[in-house]
Amino acid sequence: MKDNHLSVLNLAAPFSIGPVSVRNRVVLAPMSGVTDLPFRQLALRYGAGLVVTEMVASRELVQDTSESWARLKCAGLKPHMVQLAGREAHWMAEAAKIAADNGADIIDINMGCPAKKVIGGYSGSALMRDPDHALTLIEATVRAVDVPVTLKMRLGWDEHSINAPYIARRAEEAGIQLVTIHGRTRMQFYEGKADWDAIGAVRDVLSIPLVANGDVDTAADALEIARRSGADAVMIGRGCQGRPWHAGVLAGHRAPSAAEIPEIALEHYRMMLEFYGNAVAIRHARKHLAWYLDRHAPRTPAEEKSAIMTSKDSHEVAARFHSALSFAAEGVAPEREAA
Repeated sequence: MKDNHLSVLNLAAPFSIGPVSVRNRVVLAPMSGVTDLPFRQLALRYGAGLVVTEMVASRELVQDTSESWARLKCAGLKPHMVQLAGREAHWMAEAAKIAADNGADIIDINMGCPAKKVIGGYSGSALMRDPDHALTLIEATVRAVDVPVTLKMRLGWDEHSINAPYIARRAEEAGIQLVTIHGRTRMQFYEGKADWDAIGAVRDVLSIPLVANGDVDTAADALEIARRSGADAVMIGRGCQGRPWHAGVLAGHRAPSAAEIPEIALEHYRMMLEFYGNAVAIRHARKHLAWYLDRHAPRTPAEEKSAIMTSKDSHEVAARFHSALSFAAEGVAPEREAA
């Protein structure tokens, strides 16, 4: 336990990021291809303290691409936290201005994404290999906007370059108002176990809030990562796949009943259809439908799951998906009724 930290963090208590108040201490992680607007709307409705957009590519936003604008949308969600990625100070600053002008309450800088296509462009966690260059992006972004700027990163590039404390300290000096640390290096991707204790070395050098991330699934995990890292809040990502309400549950909100889950899942699917349009939504939604089925209806027959995953008829998908979850909720054998 960190000596300067409470033994048990009250996850339901509010905290602040600069002037922005956050209602509790459980944050939904930004996940590309996952935390789109429908997912964030549900997570916030069911009690997440804060939700973060999918990573928005800074240059693409400035160049007005449709995907970047779709990721930027907030539909009135407050606080609206936008995560930007990039490798050039100019584009980061200009994108931050656009985000702030379009309702962003907080700008988050991505220095943690380990994906090959991101680091191949010298963005995400690749920036941790060159702290001096990374600081130019941080400084430019902070100068560009009046809203708080935050930073998300990993422990380092690999086990031989654990430099998160060094970068975090310099980032705070540059005006960053919160730091989130995923307790793995870039080279670990998502393998092995996140090192919750190592996050504590960042806590030791900061006076601003620290958020701890990595392998948080249960309420016990959330309390333990906070205790071992000294963090002020926790972030959950993959643990919310197939249950967008789960961040709120960790913060003390009621979990939906088995009977409620099919209705929430079906609403999620319909929200995606409305947001993307049928053709795009059917493809985008498949991973979400699979997560719901794996978590809540694991005995769904393979042929039925295949039909849900491959159908191009949104009405058929909705009916089969809802039935599979409903059968599981009722404890009924998961076969389709005869036609």
